[in-house]
Amino acid sequence: MGARSLSAPHTPLRADEQGKRERSSGVQSLDRAFSLLEIMADAGGETSLSQLADSSGLPLPTIHRIIRTLVGNGYVRQLPSRRYALGPRLIGLGDKASQMLGTWARPHLAQLVEDLGETANLAMLDGDKVVYVAQVPSQHSMRMFTEVGRRVLPHSAGVGKALLSQLDDEEALATVRRTGMPAATERTITDPDKFKDELHRIRSNGFAIDDGEQEVGVRCVAVPVVGAPSGMAVSVSGPEARVSWEFVDRAAPIVRRCAAMLATDLNNQA
Repeated sequence: MGARSLSAPHTPLRADEQGKRERSSGVQSLDRAFSLLEIMADAGGETSLSQLADSSGLPLPTIHRIIRTLVGNGYVRQLPSRRYALGPRLIGLGDKASQMLGTWARPHLAQLVEDLGETANLAMLDGDKVVYVAQVPSQHSMRMFTEVGRRVLPHSAGVGKALLSQLDDEEALATVRRTGMPAATERTITDPDKFKDELHRIRSNGFAIDDGEQEVGVRCVAVPVVGAPSGMAVSVSGPEARVSWEFVDRAAPIVRRCAAMLATDLNNQA
């Protein structure tokens, strides 16, 4: 008689174990997809497969499979150069998220207007630019108005400087080098070394000032929302005649308190 095999027969996975494995694999793929999208966003919205591999540490076949799925769903698009860019379907998601964020933040901004009497704004970094996502206007007949959705260069805006102060010097200066540092007014900081000094002052003081750097005659106090899941900043702005330096001294701790409350509430909802 021939020798019989002593190997154990194959035991199929139970249905619940198979389901757990499939869910775990699905979550891992989702995490990787989000990671690749964030890498593309950090790279300015466009990158190559090799750059994605270098930044993510994932194998090229895995990246190619995930990117192919994202392209098929419109979240990524392939360029004629065979590089990849963020896709148009993300625009609708981003717009809806901004609207929801604005609705959530509005009570905090309204309290800031009640406390200080000037227009309050919430802004975020969108690539290398700053986008205003919410605003509550002052009750004064002469007041500041910035259209929600407006994008500005970060180096000349109080909220932009507050946002960049949360990055290290090298990353912040790389951002303004990519955007350029044109002078919006004669007070705009256009020198990278002076801008670095400005970032150090912001970190030391806990708030940023736009002293007529974005618009002549307008002064702004801005504070980063430290600890928020994504970079954002809150500000109050008004004409220099009302937003005096005495006003700045009084407003800074109030805006900081608002930023802390925003961070706490946002993390509680996360």
